[in-house]
Amino acid sequence: MVDNGYVRVEIGLDGGQILSILITSTSADALEASLAAGALGALGLEAQDGNILLVLSRVLYAKRFARETRVGFEA
Repeated sequence: MVDNGYVRVEIGLDGGQILSILITSTSADALEASLAAGALGALGLEAQDGNILLVLSRVLYAKRFARETRVGFEA
């Protein structure tokens, strides 16, 4: 998880597009639960740069990253 409360998620969509975004952990949990339940319709995600409305029937996969990786030293 990113220090600022956001989680990186990669979402593969029908048609070949891949969406890589930072969303709140609450939104990531909701996405995971909706996909696991086979929910239909749309799901609103709270992203770092705005809100996203995702049509669940177009999602092929979702990958939730454990933490943000950084190269270099932190002060």
